[in-house]
Amino acid sequence: MNSASLITRAKSILLSPRTEWPVAAAEPATVKGLYTRYIMILAAIPAVFGFIKGSLIGHGMFGVTVTTPILVGLVSMVIGYALSLAVLYVVAVIINALAPGFGGEKSQVQAVKVAGYAWTAAWLAGIAVLVPWLGWLVMLAGGIYSIYLLYLGLPHTMKCPQDKALGYTAVSVIIAVVLGWIMALIVGMVAALGGGLAGSSDQVSFDKDSRLGAIAAMGERMEAAAEANEKAAESDDPQAQSEAVGALFGAMFGGSKDGKPVESLAPADLRAFLPETLAGFERQSVSSSRQTTMGIQVTEASATYVHGDRRVTVELTDMAAMSGMMAMAGAFGTESESESATGYERTYVRGGQRIHEKWDSRSNRGEYGVMVADRFQVEADGSVEDIDQLKRVVGSIDLDGLAALGTP
Repeated sequence: MNSASLITRAKSILLSPRTEWPVAAAEPATVKGLYTRYIMILAAIPAVFGFIKGSLIGHGMFGVTVTTPILVGLVSMVIGYALSLAVLYVVAVIINALAPGFGGEKSQVQAVKVAGYAWTAAWLAGIAVLVPWLGWLVMLAGGIYSIYLLYLGLPHTMKCPQDKALGYTAVSVIIAVVLGWIMALIVGMVAALGGGLAGSSDQVSFDKDSRLGAIAAMGERMEAAAEANEKAAESDDPQAQSEAVGALFGAMFGGSKDGKPVESLAPADLRAFLPETLAGFERQSVSSSRQTTMGIQVTEASATYVHGDRRVTVELTDMAAMSGMMAMAGAFGTESESESATGYERTYVRGGQRIHEKWDSRSNRGEYGVMVADRFQVEADGSVEDIDQLKRVVGSIDLDGLAALGTP
C-alpha cells in the first residue's frame, strides 16, 4: 500500500465505511503488511503532534505556558508510539479470541485489520491536540467515531452476526480503553520520572499497593520479560521463543509471580458452576470452550435456563491472563447511571465487586453481571419478571467458589 492508496483507504473508511468495509475485509493481507503500510504510519500522528504540542508549543492557561523538556518529550513520544502499536495488537488478539463467543470466525489478520482501520479516526484526530481549548472535543469525537467504525467493521471482518456486533464492540472497546489508560499512565510516569531525573539524582519509589506502584511494578516486569524475549529471539529454540512471548504478555496483563500468564480454568471446571437448576430455572442446554492466543487463555461457559415462558442465558468467562488489567480497570474505573422512559442502565461497585445491570420495562428484558475476583465475568440476560429475578439467578451461582479459585 503506497501513500496514495493509504490516503484513499483512510478517506474511504472515514467517509463511506458501509461500502468500504466489505472491500477491506475481502482484501488479502498479512499482519506485517497491515502494520508497515498503514498502522505504523497513522499511529505516528498523535505521537508526533503530541510531542510538538508538549515540548515545542507548550500547554498554556491563564497566561502561563508549560513545556516538557525536549529530551523527556522525545522519550515519551517514542515510548507512547511503541506502546500504541503493542496495545493495538493486544486488542486485536482479544478481538480474535472473543470471535466465537459472538458467533464470529477467528482470524488474527482480520482482527488486526478491523482494529487498525477502525482506529483511523482516532489517530487522525490526534492532530487536533494543537488546537487550543477545543482540540479535546475533536479528539473525543474521533474516538467515538472509531468505536462506530469498529461496530460497522466487525460483521465483515470477523463474520459475526449483526445483532451481536454491538456487544462484541462494547467488550472490545472496554478492553481498548483500559489498555489506553495503562499506556497513558506509563507514558506519564516516564515523563514525570524523566523530568525528575533531569533535575536531581534522587531515587523515586512508589507504594507497592498504590496505583502508581502497580504501574511501576508492571513496567519492571515488562522490562525483564522484554530482555528475556530478545535473548530468546536470538536463539533457535522455538520452545524458548514461545515461552518468552507468553511471559511478555503475562507481564503486561499481570500473571503469576514468575511473570507467565495464569492458566484459565478447564472448560469442564468452569461449566461445573452452571448447575441443572438456578433460582427455579431448569437448565436446557450448556456448552463451554477455551481459547488460547499468544499465551492468553480465555475460558467460556454458557447455559440456557427456562421457567415457563421465561428464558435466561447465563455466561461465565474466565479471563485469568488479564486479571492484572481488570484489577487496574477497577482501580481507575468510574461508576455510571443512565435512565430512559422505559428503563435504566447502571455500573457500580458493591462489596468490592463491579456490577453492571440493565433493564427495559417495555420488553421485560434485562442484563445483570458481576466481576468476581477481577477475573470471572458472570452475566445473566433474558426475558424475566424483573431485574431482581436476574439477580437471584446470578446469586444462585457459587460466586464464593469462583472467587476462591481466582485468589492466588
